[in-house]
Amino acid sequence: MSQQTPEPDDPQNWGDPVEWSHNMVAIAERSQRLVQDFLQRQAKDTESPFGHGDPMHIGHTFLEMTQAMMRNPSAVLQANLNLWTDYMNLWTATTRKMLGQESEETITPENDDRRFKDATWTENTLFDYIKQSYLLTARYMQSTVHDVEGLDEKAMKKIDFYTRQFADAMAPTNFVLTNPEVLRETLDTKGENLVRGLENMLDDVERGKGKLKISMTDADAFEVGGNLAVSPGEVVYQNDLIQLIQYAPTTETVHKVPLLIVPPWINKFYILDLREKNSFIKWAVSQGLTVFVVSWVNPDASLAQKNFTDYMLEGPVTAIDKITELTGEPAVNMIGYCLGGTLTAATLAYLKAKGQEKKVKSVTYFTTMIDFAEAGELEVFIDEEQLASLEAKMNERGYLEGSEMATTFNMLRANDLIWSFVVNNYLMGKDPFPFDLLYWNSDSTRMPAAMHSFYLRKMYLENKLIEPGGIELDGVPIDLSTIKTPTFVLSTREDHIAPWKSTYAAVNTYSGPVKFCLAGSGHIAGVINPPNPDKQKYGYWLYNRKVKDPEAWLEKATHHEGSWWPEWKNWLDKFDGAQIDARPPGCGKKTIEPAPGSYVKAKIG
Repeated sequence: MSQQTPEPDDPQNWGDPVEWSHNMVAIAERSQRLVQDFLQRQAKDTESPFGHGDPMHIGHTFLEMTQAMMRNPSAVLQANLNLWTDYMNLWTATTRKMLGQESEETITPENDDRRFKDATWTENTLFDYIKQSYLLTARYMQSTVHDVEGLDEKAMKKIDFYTRQFADAMAPTNFVLTNPEVLRETLDTKGENLVRGLENMLDDVERGKGKLKISMTDADAFEVGGNLAVSPGEVVYQNDLIQLIQYAPTTETVHKVPLLIVPPWINKFYILDLREKNSFIKWAVSQGLTVFVVSWVNPDASLAQKNFTDYMLEGPVTAIDKITELTGEPAVNMIGYCLGGTLTAATLAYLKAKGQEKKVKSVTYFTTMIDFAEAGELEVFIDEEQLASLEAKMNERGYLEGSEMATTFNMLRANDLIWSFVVNNYLMGKDPFPFDLLYWNSDSTRMPAAMHSFYLRKMYLENKLIEPGGIELDGVPIDLSTIKTPTFVLSTREDHIAPWKSTYAAVNTYSGPVKFCLAGSGHIAGVINPPNPDKQKYGYWLYNRKVKDPEAWLEKATHHEGSWWPEWKNWLDKFDGAQIDARPPGCGKKTIEPAPGSYVKAKIG
């Protein structure tokens, strides 16, 4: 027989007042310790955000917005009248509901908004009112600032973004007294959830050395090389920037042309080898491919001057040469993922200019941008003032901490990647669930100052990569339009990091044949979607003719169920060569250490 959940508004459910008071005293003591510890650390921390003023120039941007609003008071008045009308409609509907009458909701959450999934938000009149009043207010805030006239597009994007951040932070789900799930947990545990939550918060502050570093998963549940990144292989080469891994074959024969994967240096490569059930690397090996992967170093201050050219020459250029030396094959097929794809595109243009384009038979890009004109919400963080502040910080240390970049990406999906964990860890007092993807997401890497500054300036800020000769690498002007290598472009429809319409620029840039495939879901899930006949997730869209406009392409495209992986392999079969005996890692030569290697295991401080 199931136990009935107590209603948070029933005083009889508050239990023994003596026990309750003891718990409240404990909470107060822990709160005092937490605040004192936090303030002491912040006073000593020269890198505290409280000591840097407003490096993102948010205050100045909102001042511009306020001045623009004052120039058009009628628009502000109309917005306020609309909000007042919405509130009156909500109050009328709530009154009808309190009287037991049928009433329609004034506003409802978006379908993908999981904050209000608990039934109490709909069934309980009070919480339904709180929910709807919040949604109305959030809509009012965002629509009001969005409709301000007289501001440039960059300023508007920044205002929209930070207004949403504020609205998300003020959601009733983020506070004890306005979240029915938290209230029930508080009643059930007599406040112990709040004690545990404060302990979790204190642990996170200490783990972040005075800054709140929210735990997203149980870090003790995973080990790289233990239960993550376990595909067998060997490190066959290394230099200052990379370890090159060759994976052990699982088939008796393999295709002649080896496959080189270049992942982004901002993340660790094992997103492609999380577990056996969702490992792209394991699947590719099972398809008879000889798979090599670049594993980037986690750099420290000694590598501060490594630049974008170094990453190209010591990364994919060197990896290609090493693979052809080991296998005896004159060319490779390549995959570049995200920033690794941007680097791969620059590499192919470099090889073309050097007359060495035949070293690469085909190239595949996963969620890769080469035209940064419409870079999505990441543009909010890229302007001259913010870059100057970031460069000053990087030049002090020699690198950008991976955790700082991770925070930026998390803000793009704040409700899922920040506030849901605040509620679970600190209000509900629960430990985060063991989740391999979130462990990888938290296992970030540093970026050398010289390389990262070049990347942000020349690509995000100035958008020079797409211009013929816009950048030079190793003294060679880079012109992406000269690339004739057969190309497969994989983008994802809900990508918040590399918007698919921006990645579509590849179709109109490269001079060789380009096959564009649009997968469902986002930047990670849309890529890591293995074939599963029992669970056909997300799907993908294909249209094989060249169309200039991405929206026009999508209108003509056909949707297919399930994973895009087999579709890609069918395309690759034109370039991967005849079958030969399987190659062992190292191809008979001495190797350095077993996969996944030591570079990927290095943690940031």
